[in-house]
Amino acid sequence: MKRLLIVDDEAPVLYALRRLLQRHFTLQQLDVEICNDPLLALQRLQQERFDVLISDYRMPGLDGVTLLALARELDPRMVRMMLSAADDFGTVLSAVNRAMVFRYLPKPWSEAQLLAELQAALAFDPGTTPGANETERRRLDALWQGIAQVEWGPNGEAKLPEDYLATRPAKL
Repeated sequence: MKRLLIVDDEAPVLYALRRLLQRHFTLQQLDVEICNDPLLALQRLQQERFDVLISDYRMPGLDGVTLLALARELDPRMVRMMLSAADDFGTVLSAVNRAMVFRYLPKPWSEAQLLAELQAALAFDPGTTPGANETERRRLDALWQGIAQVEWGPNGEAKLPEDYLATRPAKL
């Protein structure tokens, strides 16, 4: 059984995520623990081992990047993910550089995307070194969130987001 800790200061977000995950995982597959206080979550991380940590970014007392960075120091094998409505590049870059997050998930989340990313996190073996493709995917995703996520059309073509031209970076 894998263990997941979700940290967010908004209780409705925590309950929604827990309900979503309970619909898709049995207790034998995934034990989900929620916490609405990042400082209490840090205490839990010192007491128990979790396979995956998902943290919000903006929280009182301790921001998500700091929590994820401290979690990395406590257990580098724990897969760290950030779930946040923050959409500025600095937040993403800080999460990647300081906490070495596995994935950055936007709020509001897509149920299918969140489940797919969590499945990838649960299957990820932090003891292995990422290959060249994964390293490049992470670099590109850090430069422009979501660039490495491809939506495929019915004929096998890659579909661009509707706002692609307005939001693409000047240079990769």
